[in-house]
Amino acid sequence: MPINIPKQLPAREILEQEKIFVMDVERAKTQDIRPLNILILNLMPEKEKTEVQLLRLLGNTPLQVNISFLRTATHKSKNVSKSHLTQFYTTFKEVKHRRFDGMIMTGAPVEKMPFEQVNYWEELKEIMEWTKDHVTSVLHICWGAQAALYYHYGIDKFDLTRKCSGVFKHQVTDATVKLVRGFDDYFLAPHSRYTSVEMEEIVANDALLLLSSSEEAGPFLIISKDEKHVMITGHLEYDAMTLAEEYERDLQKGLDIHIPENYFPNDDPTQQPLNKWRSHTHLLFSNWLNYYVYQETPYEWE
Repeated sequence: MPINIPKQLPAREILEQEKIFVMDVERAKTQDIRPLNILILNLMPEKEKTEVQLLRLLGNTPLQVNISFLRTATHKSKNVSKSHLTQFYTTFKEVKHRRFDGMIMTGAPVEKMPFEQVNYWEELKEIMEWTKDHVTSVLHICWGAQAALYYHYGIDKFDLTRKCSGVFKHQVTDATVKLVRGFDDYFLAPHSRYTSVEMEEIVANDALLLLSSSEEAGPFLIISKDEKHVMITGHLEYDAMTLAEEYERDLQKGLDIHIPENYFPNDDPTQQPLNKWRSHTHLLFSNWLNYYVYQETPYEWE
């Protein structure tokens, strides 16, 4: 089934070229079904790339999904045009009266800062508090996962000695949980971050369940036992070339950065990297939409 997105959204052309089923509002109104309403809080700097990555995954399930994009009102984005934000994004003030079946909160390039020093942290706290009563399930990615662990469960992040960048092997620790249904015992996933969270704190927290981890990259998939929050510490949504683009960007900035691990063939940045995590990415998003959003959300919100 399709995702319902604005007709003029630039991501639409890319998705249609990839044969992702998309539709506009006019066609969606002719279908007598109850679509899922998903809110995406996009905190990534290159918003249009993130839009494509997430919409590609949300459009690959049997469910019709209505998408709304949310931006922070207390932070001005530098890497996307004001017209794009005005046309396709809304602010929390404009949607806080609504209820959503699911929400995705992306990562953000602010992980080296204490949470309280992020200029939109107070706004983000208000949004995370609002999700408790207005969203059925929330999927948090990378820094978004760390922010959720900190705000909801009191688990703080810590600085790594060097950036965790690369594609790492992860082990499923509890295959009975619906979120990882169909997963291999081991799977690959990309990471790109300067901070992490202590695995011991997650395991010791009675409200959380650790679903997968990596010897090199640490805890990866975490879910709250009430199934309200899903935290992904890496970037399953990344394209094959995303880590390469970030590596080149960091080199141009003159940063002391290492080659992403287990990523380029023969650790040679001149060779084309392969996407070795695509199938599990689609499976995870499909499981989340089905088991934690569609199966749990009320047909009519009271």
